[in-house]
Amino acid sequence: MIPRFIILALLPAWSLAQPVLDVGSKRFTESYILGEIVTQTVRAAGEARAVHHQGLGNTGIVFEALKRGAIDVYPDYTGTVAFELLKRQNAASMDELNRELARFGLGVSVPLGFNNTYALAMREERAAGLGVGNISDLARHGELRLGLSQEFLNRRDGWPALKQAYRLPFTVPRGLDHGLAYEALAGRQIDVIDIYSTDAKINRYRLKVLADDRHFFPAYDAVLIYRLDLPQRFPVTWRALQRLKGSIPEQRMIAMNAAAELDGVPFARVAGNFLSSAGAKMSAVPHERRSFTAVLFGDDLGRLTSQHLLLVFASLALSVIVGIPLGVLAARSQRAAGWILAGVGLLQTVPSLALLAFLITLMGTIGTGPAVAALFLYALLPIVRNTHSGLIDIALPLRESALALGLPETARLRLIELPLAARSILAGIKTSAVINVGTATIAAFIGAGGYGDRIVAGLAVNDNVMMLAGAVPAAALAILIQWAFELVDRIVIPGGLQAGRRE
Repeated sequence: MIPRFIILALLPAWSLAQPVLDVGSKRFTESYILGEIVTQTVRAAGEARAVHHQGLGNTGIVFEALKRGAIDVYPDYTGTVAFELLKRQNAASMDELNRELARFGLGVSVPLGFNNTYALAMREERAAGLGVGNISDLARHGELRLGLSQEFLNRRDGWPALKQAYRLPFTVPRGLDHGLAYEALAGRQIDVIDIYSTDAKINRYRLKVLADDRHFFPAYDAVLIYRLDLPQRFPVTWRALQRLKGSIPEQRMIAMNAAAELDGVPFARVAGNFLSSAGAKMSAVPHERRSFTAVLFGDDLGRLTSQHLLLVFASLALSVIVGIPLGVLAARSQRAAGWILAGVGLLQTVPSLALLAFLITLMGTIGTGPAVAALFLYALLPIVRNTHSGLIDIALPLRESALALGLPETARLRLIELPLAARSILAGIKTSAVINVGTATIAAFIGAGGYGDRIVAGLAVNDNVMMLAGAVPAAALAILIQWAFELVDRIVIPGGLQAGRRE
């Protein structure tokens, strides 16, 4: 018989040796919670090591990750699958959805038991004062200010089709993050927002949900969308997931959303409470919000810091390896300079989420790979420009002196020109490093971790403490990197140049 202490010692290695089942979720409260319920169900089955890639972004990014095999399963809604993913013109049954998803190697299953449809809402007193009770009533009030989530603004089953169906007079509404729209509405900055019917804040903010009197919105039944090979790869896990069928009535989902958004209960605990025998009592036990210090120095700080450092310095190393030679080439060839500097400048104009979505498609994965690639591209401009300007700014007499010594071109570059341009080059690297610290927070949108995890989670539930707990260490890291480069500057820059700078 194997001694117990040996078994305990081998448990971590055995866990890491288990096959991984990747679970995804979108960037709003309910999706986080459902993703955690799926993740904890997988772990309890004991057949696979579940990894939850939280808040991956909008529907398009998560669906692309599923198609590419970067994740195996994520929670979604039948209306979203039919209209947004399959581009259908009408609703569909589960069988119809499965027939059309099969061409991607995907399927839908496990209806969770509730419908979370879209709706429009206003403050009760504002709606009563204008006599607005239905969506069609909005057509008489073109002066109202609409603030809609970015995804709803661009979905096939969202604003464009709704506006046409109801003949609404509004121009393009203001785009807002879903979690912030309630605050803007309460602050009277906007008059109408889009909501999910299971949102916890409807009652808290005393909102009037406008009746869909033309029955525009279809049913959005919560389901799991998965890769078709999942049941074969993990049959025990699949049977465990099947037991979630019909287990979440609408009021229970609203209570779980309220626990996360209003009481500050972490997503993992909300899911754990639901899956445990105490789930029915979850909403009756308020969770005491942690202080900023407790959240800042939480158990995840070390993990998030290591992830953030990996993203920053892996991308920075690639940028240095590629950027300095490009800067040298630009300095050597005036014709090449125009193309190189324009190219790296153009990269800065590409929106970060658009670039991440493109890289996910190109690389066929989510997580660290696409995030490092995006940060590498964004970090090129300061390094290339500073290398180029540092080399072309070397005084002509110094260049002629190097030529008079009879040194070959590579030796002149290595021994004279690069040392003379070192201050400019190092300044470009420092700028890229500091910029990368802040930009790396976007990596959380595709499951690459870092301090952005806290910021994205805080946005989802409008938790300012959580957002600050992500922003503050990112700012502190940027300052530390700035100081570190000042030290490197004193070590690397030749003494003569240092003396010149002091003068």
